[in-house]
This record gives sequence, structure tokens and C-alpha cells, in this order.
Amino acid sequence: MTNTPATSAPEKLLPGWLLLLGALTAIGSLSIDMYLPSFPTIAQQFGVGSNLVQLTLASFLVGLAVGQMFYGPLSDRFGRKPPLYVGMTLYLIGSLACMVSQDVTALIVFRFLQGLGGCAGMVIARAVIRDRLGTTGAAKAFSLMMLVMGLAPILAPLIGGAVLKLWGWRVIFGGLAAFGLFCLLAIHYTMQETLDRHKAEPLHLGRTLKQYGRLLLDRQFVAYSLVGGLLQAGMFAYITGSSFVLIELHGIKPEHFGFVFGANAFGLIAASQINARVVSKYPLDTILGRALWMPAILSLAAALLVAFGVNNLPILLIAFFGFLASYGFISPNASAIALSQQGKQAGVASALMGTLQFTLGITSGISMSLWHDGTALPLMVVMAICGIGGLLLHRFVARPEHQRLAQVATQA
Repeated sequence: MTNTPATSAPEKLLPGWLLLLGALTAIGSLSIDMYLPSFPTIAQQFGVGSNLVQLTLASFLVGLAVGQMFYGPLSDRFGRKPPLYVGMTLYLIGSLACMVSQDVTALIVFRFLQGLGGCAGMVIARAVIRDRLGTTGAAKAFSLMMLVMGLAPILAPLIGGAVLKLWGWRVIFGGLAAFGLFCLLAIHYTMQETLDRHKAEPLHLGRTLKQYGRLLLDRQFVAYSLVGGLLQAGMFAYITGSSFVLIELHGIKPEHFGFVFGANAFGLIAASQINARVVSKYPLDTILGRALWMPAILSLAAALLVAFGVNNLPILLIAFFGFLASYGFISPNASAIALSQQGKQAGVASALMGTLQFTLGITSGISMSLWHDGTALPLMVVMAICGIGGLLLHRFVARPEHQRLAQVATQA
């Protein structure tokens, strides 16, 4: 396949290549959201506490974080498609293994394998967008891609709840295996290679480590990656703890859980599509800075209320919705700015970004598992820390560095 030259924006509303990248990126969300309604059932069947079942989510996130460090350099050397073949095959095997797991330990292990494979699509999708588009175009593409990505948290819990009721939780992982096979075939028959292999440098461990080292010293890259990562960690805390808070604590039926989860995902999709329209009118950093206030304020207010004994479901739902909706503005713009200067090493940069962000997600997920006191307080406190942390990091580190680099570029 010939590589595709970079352009400033997607050539139409949702081109086929972006649709496929959205599906690949949605693998992570789909693999999480589809089995969330099954947490109480899995815990009961294996005779363990819900906190141990939550570790199956944490292990999946570990796989996502670790794997990206390998797929990034491989995609910069061998092209974007070959590592996807490897990743999707691992994902398919991991999904089938999860389906036949006989205890929670095996499920934790195989979820790690599933994450190790599924992360290939996530890291390489970002690299392909950086290959093809400029900074503003990338922000718009990331926003448009959420049309596809956002369907996962809307449909997955609904489908998962229905499958759970009709056939049991094991069939859910069978469905994920089928989705992995579909993506593998789509990659092979429809995806174009976007890396010019004649310009690719030989893969060398020392050189790769130096690339990662330079990126870690890139203040703008790291700061904006962590801003997006903190908000993603808050979202993962919500994903990890929401089934307990909503189903077990507030009595929402597992088959109805998807409606609440889907409403929040709809807010994320709507916000991301608004973002796709405004990124060409306003600076990305301005949009990002304003959007960061919403999750910080709402999560802090909800955490304080819960801490003082106010366990009101509508208040929690408002906080969840606002946090998720704001992510539709935050993630595309933070990612686009972070990758804006990394064209020659898009795969490595995308990998490091993903690893940093999912490490924060792992931390929030493990915190939710360890700090399990039978209330909504752990969830709301973790979300508040992530929301406030993202706001402060942007205001005092990311934005000043972005402004400094812009001023240097203007003077040059």
C-alpha cells in the first residue's frame, strides 16, 4: 500500500479510514463497558468480592499501558499494519481465553492478555491520524472519531446487560472475540499503510530508549499528555466504580444500567462533535482550558456532598454526566497539542502518551479496588482529584509552556 500524504483536515465528515480507526480505538472501551453489568454476577459465580472482580479491569488497563510501549516503535519501523495484525490476534486469543476462565485469577490473567493485544489499535490509530493530518485537522479527526468510539459506552452496557440476562457473561467475551476478528479482517482488506517505509529508521533498542527519554523531557508533550491522562483516569474511576455505586448502592437493575451509562456517553459524543466544529474558530488551548473547569467543579462538589452523608442519586448522575461530557472537549485537544511537534516519531509519541495516560488509569482503577468502603466516596474523591489535578496542571504547567513555544515560533 502507498502511504497517504498529510492533509489539514478529514476530506469528508466521517471517511472510511477514520471509521475503522474509531472502531480500533473503541476496542478498549468496548472491552470494558460490555462486561460491566456482569460484575455482580461474576463475583457471585466465582465466590469472591466485587473488589477482586474490579481487578480484572485493572489488569486489562495494565495490558493496555504496557503493550503500547512496544507497538509504537514497531509501527514506526515496520509500518502501521503489521503490528496491528499481531495485536488483534492476541486480542482474539485473550477474548476466547476469558470466555472459558474457571476462576477470577484466570480471568485477571487473560484480561491482561486481551489488553496487551487490544492496545495496538489504540496507539496506532493516533499515529495514523498524525501521519495524515495537521494539528487542527488532528483535533477535528479525534473529535469525529468519538462518533464511533462513543457508540461503545452507549451500546456496550445495553448489549452486555441483555446478553448477561439471556446467555450469561461468558458469551459477552465470545462477542468481543468476534469483534476482534472483524477488525482483523477490516485491517487486512481495507486499511491503507500511512508510513513511508523508505524513511523508516532501523529498530534499535538504544535509539528507541533515547526517543522515549527525549519525549519525557519535552515539557509540552508530557504536560498535555498528563492533562488528558488525568481526566481519562477520572473516567476510568467512573467506569470501575459506577456499576457498584449505581447497581448495588442505588438499586439500578443490571439490564437498566446501560441506559444511565449510555446517557453519559451520549454527552461525551455531543461535546466531541461540538468540539469538531469549534476547533477551526478558536485556539485549541483556549477550548481545553475552559472545558477543564466543569469536571473539577462538579466532581469536587459531589465528593464533598457524599463526604457529608448526602447520597443523592440525581447529584451523582449530574456529576457523572458533566465529567464525561467535558472529556469530549478535553481529550481531542490535549492529544492534538501533545502530538503537534512529533511528526517524525508519531508512533513512539503516541505509545508514550498512551502509556502515561493508562498508567494514571491503572492507578485510579487500583485505588477504587483497594479503597472499597461500601459507599460512593472513593469514586467521587478519585474523580475529584483527577479533575482538579488536570485543571491545575494545565493552568500552571501546560499552558505556560505552550505559550512560550508559540512566542518562540513567532520570533523565529
